[in-house]
Amino acid sequence: MVEMTFEQAEEALLARYGVSAEKRSVELGGRTARVLVVGEGPPVVMANGAGTPAAMFAPLMAELEGYTLYAVDWPGHGLSDPDPTFASDLRENSVRFLVEVLDALGLDHPAVVANSFGSWASTWLALRHPARIRAMVHLGCPAIALDTSAPLPMRLLSMWFPGRMMMKIQPPSARQVRQLSKMVGEHPLEPDIGDLLLATERQPQFEASFVAIINALIRLRGSRPEQRIRLHHLAEVTQPTLLVFGNKDPFGAASVGERIAEAMPNARLHVVEAGHAPWLRHHQAIGKLANEFLSTAGVS
Repeated sequence: MVEMTFEQAEEALLARYGVSAEKRSVELGGRTARVLVVGEGPPVVMANGAGTPAAMFAPLMAELEGYTLYAVDWPGHGLSDPDPTFASDLRENSVRFLVEVLDALGLDHPAVVANSFGSWASTWLALRHPARIRAMVHLGCPAIALDTSAPLPMRLLSMWFPGRMMMKIQPPSARQVRQLSKMVGEHPLEPDIGDLLLATERQPQFEASFVAIINALIRLRGSRPEQRIRLHHLAEVTQPTLLVFGNKDPFGAASVGERIAEAMPNARLHVVEAGHAPWLRHHQAIGKLANEFLSTAGVS
């Protein structure tokens, strides 16, 4: 891995996949959110997981044709300003953040492509404001859906002393990023993706923002019950939904995807040989699936 600034690593990854992006900052009540804008056509908002920046979607951006993609950095991630209060009421604040981003971009009824925490937040947005989302594509298991949780190292981060000791013992490094990729079932990573993750973790605002989100979602014993997406929540999500699960996803593999798809009134499941970020290895196949799905869902 090559040591780079975040901007250099982001640009290198976008160039690796031939993605030309407008880098836009939108004002949200005194703070800015960073958005990558790619392509032309109907709007599709992309929301990644906690700990990863919007540009991680670059392999898939290259495959989604005929849409304007808006890939958003969460507060304290990438080049979005941190928000010290974001995780204090994570469900409410993540929904409000997404609504404010949609409003600032002038988007009324976009589709959403999301992963992990982004899927969790997008699901709550769909429940709170169903008219704001046309269709959803979830890549990997949505965070703490049903009875799922997270691997033990991530659960340890939710404990004050062990979490901070882990951060000190394993500061951002090429080795630490390799361990992370193994933990989420996506090893080995493409070098440009590893460089971007390392540059992200070295951002001064990153650690506090990431750990706060993790603490709000999980504890040592598993997910926090008050934050879980439960069966009755899924039954109320009526938007057309495509679920793409990796069969080696440590956050919740194919059997969880089957239960989620069965609970939702308008969802279908596709399983690939992958971990928690299935588009990293299967961007062409998933791009084809997503293009077909979005077209049949009326996003055209």
